[in-house]
Amino acid sequence: MTGYWVSVVTEDWKFRMVTPRKGNFGGVPLNAEGRRVADRWESPKDEARPLPCSYYGAAALMRVPGRLHISWDNDTTLKIETDAGTQTRLFHFGATPSEGIEPSGQGYSVAAWEFARTGRGQPRKGDLKIVTANLLPGYLRTNGVPYSANAVLTEYYDRLRGPNGDEWLVVTTEVRDPQYLTMPFLTSTHFKKLPDAIGWDPQPCRAE
Repeated sequence: MTGYWVSVVTEDWKFRMVTPRKGNFGGVPLNAEGRRVADRWESPKDEARPLPCSYYGAAALMRVPGRLHISWDNDTTLKIETDAGTQTRLFHFGATPSEGIEPSGQGYSVAAWEFARTGRGQPRKGDLKIVTANLLPGYLRTNGVPYSANAVLTEYYDRLRGPNGDEWLVVTTEVRDPQYLTMPFLTSTHFKKLPDAIGWDPQPCRAE
């Protein structure tokens, strides 16, 4: 999975490429409290929030259009850097969540390969599973759809090859948040691999 990838917006264009109008929560299973919080959103005021990167927290970061740089930080830690919002995620293999870890926008992510069966003599293939907790509150969408510090994020990273040889990364995301959601919020996000760092242009996080 290492290298550079660019997001290809194949679904939810109106929610990902532009800021939806206030009160447009289509597709997000918000409960009454979640709707109440989202209805209080006002973009100009959010610019001055104590957490100005709330749009770029782990629960929504992979949905933000932009580029990824995936590399190994060390033998047991996979690193994903984003040019959108200049964020960094660390996926820890062989780790267990710790209650003593300080909450942050990207939280603490525990990683594991889920290996699939293959034919004799073929290399083992596996999908990457990530479970992230210890999150600060943030937004699922740029119009103030919230998730809380109680949210738990589960992701599956699948690398695929198209008929023409293009390499794709599909990230399936499940957000569980008993404070604001009535059921898990599921999305699927697509990235295409790039030959090099072309177009890589990190930009600081900002309110949209």
